[in-house]
Amino acid sequence: MTLLDEAVARCHRLLESSPFQDAAWAHIILDEMTVRNLAPGGRPVCPVLRPHFVTRRQYDNLSKAAELLYSAIDRIRQMALANPAVMARLEMLPAEKMLANIDPGYPFLAVTSLLDTQLQNGSFRFVECSADGPPGIVYADVLSEIFYDNPLIKEVRKRFKLRQTGGGKQLLDALLTAYQVVGKRKIPRIAIVEARPPFKSAPSPESLLLAEQFRQAGYPTEVVTPEQLEYRNGQLVRGDFGIDIVYRRISAQEFLVRFDLTHPLVRAYREGAICMVNSFRSEMVQKKAVFSLLSDETITAGFPLAERKAIREHVPWTRMMRPGKTTYQGQVIDLVDFVLQHRQNFVLKPNDPSSDLQSYIGSEVESGAWERALRTSLRNPYVVQEKVELVEAPFPVLISGAIDIRPMRVEVHPHIYLGKVQGCSSEITDSTSSFSTLTGLAPTFILEGNT
Repeated sequence: MTLLDEAVARCHRLLESSPFQDAAWAHIILDEMTVRNLAPGGRPVCPVLRPHFVTRRQYDNLSKAAELLYSAIDRIRQMALANPAVMARLEMLPAEKMLANIDPGYPFLAVTSLLDTQLQNGSFRFVECSADGPPGIVYADVLSEIFYDNPLIKEVRKRFKLRQTGGGKQLLDALLTAYQVVGKRKIPRIAIVEARPPFKSAPSPESLLLAEQFRQAGYPTEVVTPEQLEYRNGQLVRGDFGIDIVYRRISAQEFLVRFDLTHPLVRAYREGAICMVNSFRSEMVQKKAVFSLLSDETITAGFPLAERKAIREHVPWTRMMRPGKTTYQGQVIDLVDFVLQHRQNFVLKPNDPSSDLQSYIGSEVESGAWERALRTSLRNPYVVQEKVELVEAPFPVLISGAIDIRPMRVEVHPHIYLGKVQGCSSEITDSTSSFSTLTGLAPTFILEGNT
């Protein structure tokens, strides 16, 4: 039995002992989430009753590969800005390209980002990259604190060394570094800019939590919407609140659906009146097509050996879905026909994560549905990606007042700040039902070893 298996087994054995046979310890977790604004609408953001564990070796290997992949994606960003033919392969909207060509004042691809990772024992595969301020970064610190001091994990810690991984402090440090690089010196005032649906006027819980973390660190912070912003006398403002840093939690595509390039946010950004994190250039990271470029050896042939090795070992084969010839495992194929004939091996994903288009897993649909999905992918910007096996692990959950052990799908998200991994979180989904409410985030603890 591996160290990881031992730690999970220890958790589950403890649940059978007398101190944990009633659910009082579980309600401590749920009550803490409610008190600390981690249960919006009465639904806890974490659906499980223990953290997700990764070993020190897993974490270190994951971090090294993630940083190499980030560096490779940054090279593609530089190629795209210098070469319109490469930019075209990202399938960006014309206005997105215009925004990407505005210099943010700092050289970083993304100040903060994360990678969606399937981590299975000693192997892992990166399937997507996100740079839009995902909630895992916001909630990681608070969830780690709640679980670390819970009676169940206190008992686990008597036998195993666990280290928490956070997010909030590292995020703030990265924002301040970017702010300093653009040449700003005074104490910044921060605006967390988010999109809200028409029927919702209140800020999102994660933005409120993040704003409070920034304020506690000594930085005035407000949560605002694009509609509330004005650009007056060279200053971006919301009312009488002047803004120096914008933490952007609205995608370029969401923004462009509602506003044009004369919006105060764009004007302040173009004129260098604000430091925006992430910059509009990070939209290139969001496109699934970046994985198509990564897995195209004609693009990466000149990349450093370490980066090419990381791509080869940890990035699934990906192509933009369009008629024509391409290569797969060294063989020339007709892309559409090959994907049609081998649906069990592939997934179709919309190029833009903010679109209303759905993904299709070939092994989960019938051949007729796969043919229809292929037709959809040829009419819209889609990628086809080699299927990566989903990872499952058992977790305790509270259902109708009783504790049950459920198989849950787990996706690990290493948090990357200025190109360096500092912490991670995990996305948890009930694998027994597509309609389950048992979905959300869990803190990730590094399992250092036995005590």
